Amino acid sequence: MTTPAPIPAEAQAFRNGMSLLGAAVNLITTDGPAGRHGLTASAVCSVTDTPPTLLVCINRNAFAHDAFVRNAALCVNVLGEEHQALSLSFARYTGEDRFVPEAWGVAATGVPVLKNATVSFDCRIADVQTRGTHSVFFCEVQATSVKDQASALLWFGRGFHTLKAG
Repeated sequence: MTTPAPIPAEAQAFRNGMSLLGAAVNLITTDGPAGRHGLTASAVCSVTDTPPTLLVCINRNAFAHDAFVRNAALCVNVLGEEHQALSLSFARYTGEDRFVPEAWGVAATGVPVLKNATVSFDCRIADVQTRGTHSVFFCEVQATSVKDQASALLWFGRGFHTLKAG
């Protein structure tokens, strides 16, 4: 067994710093010619509201990466405090179907939408740029659904935290 190469000091400092940049936990889902897939991501942010556009960063080595590219549509499902276990199940490829029909619907673009997500953004992928280990997907929002009485599942300090609205 080979020993992994050590991480350069600046890369480790960057990773440590990024662990202190709190972020929403999201399930990014897709369906289409390349099949139905999903993964957990925190690298999501708004770009502009005219037209409504998000960016989503996905590691190019992720099992589902190429499916997102081929399907050209995705849903950003923003998770609440009740979704921690679901987030963990999508954080790694298990080969099992995690799309339990009772919990999932289908958005207008044909992608899976989590029925009780805090917010869901149904998107068409408008552009994909590559940077280092990741692809940056620029996603034009086709529809937004917001849940009342929302909470947020956050990733901060290498662990889960929650916030409640109001």
